[in-house]
Amino acid sequence: MKKILGISAFYHDSAAALLIDGNIIAAAQEERFTRQKHTPDFPLNAIKYCLEYSGYSIDELDAVVFYDKPLLKFERLLETYYAFAPKGLVSFLTAIPVWIKEKMFLKKLLYEGLAQIEKYDKKNLKHLFTEHHLSHAASAFYPSPYLESAILTIDGVGEWATASICYGKDNKIKMLKEMRFPHSVGLLYTAFTYYLGFRVNSGEYKLMGLAPYGNRNSEQTNEFIRLIKKQLVSIKDDGSIWLNQNYFDYATGLKMVKEKKWEKLFGFPVVKPDGKIEQKHCNLAYAIQNVTEEIVLKMAKEAKRITGAHYLCLAGGVALNCVANGKLLKENIFKDIFIQPAAGDAGGAIGAAQMAYYMYFEQVRTIADGNDSMQGAYLGPDFSDKEAIQTFKKHKAVYYKVENFTDLCSEVANLLDGGNVVGWFQGRMEFGPRALGNRSILGDARNAEMQKKLNLKIKYREGFRPFAPSVLIEDSKDFFNLPVASPYMLLIADVNEERRKHLPENYQDLGLWEKLYFERSDVQSITHLDFSARIQTVHKETNPRYWQVINTFKEKTGYGIVVNTSFNVRGEPIVCTPEDAYKCFMRTEMDFLVVNNFLLKKTDQPDWENREKWIVKFKLD
Repeated sequence: MKKILGISAFYHDSAAALLIDGNIIAAAQEERFTRQKHTPDFPLNAIKYCLEYSGYSIDELDAVVFYDKPLLKFERLLETYYAFAPKGLVSFLTAIPVWIKEKMFLKKLLYEGLAQIEKYDKKNLKHLFTEHHLSHAASAFYPSPYLESAILTIDGVGEWATASICYGKDNKIKMLKEMRFPHSVGLLYTAFTYYLGFRVNSGEYKLMGLAPYGNRNSEQTNEFIRLIKKQLVSIKDDGSIWLNQNYFDYATGLKMVKEKKWEKLFGFPVVKPDGKIEQKHCNLAYAIQNVTEEIVLKMAKEAKRITGAHYLCLAGGVALNCVANGKLLKENIFKDIFIQPAAGDAGGAIGAAQMAYYMYFEQVRTIADGNDSMQGAYLGPDFSDKEAIQTFKKHKAVYYKVENFTDLCSEVANLLDGGNVVGWFQGRMEFGPRALGNRSILGDARNAEMQKKLNLKIKYREGFRPFAPSVLIEDSKDFFNLPVASPYMLLIADVNEERRKHLPENYQDLGLWEKLYFERSDVQSITHLDFSARIQTVHKETNPRYWQVINTFKEKTGYGIVVNTSFNVRGEPIVCTPEDAYKCFMRTEMDFLVVNNFLLKKTDQPDWENREKWIVKFKLD
């Protein structure tokens, strides 16, 4: 029996995962415990959780595996600074001391971090390191339902690689092709994230959500696409790209772009954080999303060409771009695709452990019939009724327990039908950036006011941000043009024609907010500007409780679909504990909270109108 701990840390989205005989037993992101979003810190709490859940100690592990090779990354930094010298001196003086003091001696940092958890014999503990993009590739291929597939990984940068094409068969992964720094699809997209006023390494999904507000037929949008391709990026037939470093500052500077040059190119200055969004910004967001999709499709076609595989696995931060994923699915290049739900660096913890299990320890790989082995991504901690009650008593909360879960579902269905917003906290926490029905905030997808209410009164975030639906897998085709399952909310598909409302001829010329609040379908609150939706199909086999509450709502209303957004406010990680859930409930205008079988009503809570009492200042994303 092989017991392997995978770790990703020290850059962003630190996480830990534990494999036992190839099965993912537990996985969690450190941010959920420390409440610091995207934390790079050593995942002390995540490792503690994995060990406690499994019942094993560090001494019983066969290996601890880190998700990249720091010395290769250091080599890339040195060679980059040397190549661009004398540019980048300030960046060099900022970065190198940190590397010399800490990251060069990563094994020491790992030893010290593990020692904070418990005493162990470090002489007997095997430490392994795998390359960053191989960790991504492993995180997608090994949990996939395929014995053979092409593997495409795309992100900002690992050690040198920024994208790779691999071939996976049985228990082996072979690297076939890679693209190298400073030429990077992830960094290109992140540069536009920065330029349009969003936070680097966390605001990319906002850029994706803004893109449909762009007028795709306007001269300005087409000119933006032309300028991007002419001045910033050269796209080759195989999907590889060349970035014009005269416009970028990430290789040697402290910013993503050379702001004056971008202002001259696009005609407006960098948008300030939380600055006013205008139509030109929407058009530029559409332009870079369009260019990114073109690159991803070409990479996928190249992966098909050089592997001949029928299936594709995807990972890396760019694999979280579900619009590009949806376009890729529509192209029918492959029979099917599997995307690692924790496609970013957090998922590297799973991939690192699996690389060790299959490639280092040479274990045999078997797959379950047609199913991936991510278990719905429900790999985090769960909490007992006793722990929930302790939280409620601590805050003098008013609550009651609904003994029968069927009765609870009936109550929640009635609440949603009445226009209420319900915090839904059940079972094991999700691994990855999406809430998938265990740490979710729910609303009625039919309610035309629900998107506005959730954005402004619950999440306290930008009003343009779209919301995703959770739909029963049995009913998915009744709502969406999606021929496959999408359990991890990583695919965009169109709302079916028969559900759409007629739009006026001048719709594309309307202002951003006029477009947003124009009624587009009978499931308005999850229908984006372009009639698309980011879909989660809900399966009875992986989440019976979530399936049941939606099915109960369907029995009442005829709609097997709800709005699902992550249980958090802007800048805060998704809630982990009942304590986190209650605090989030009290600091927002959420109407009801469900924890296990307990139901809490906002207006019953002590001092419920005094939200200031519960406010926590999070660093805005």
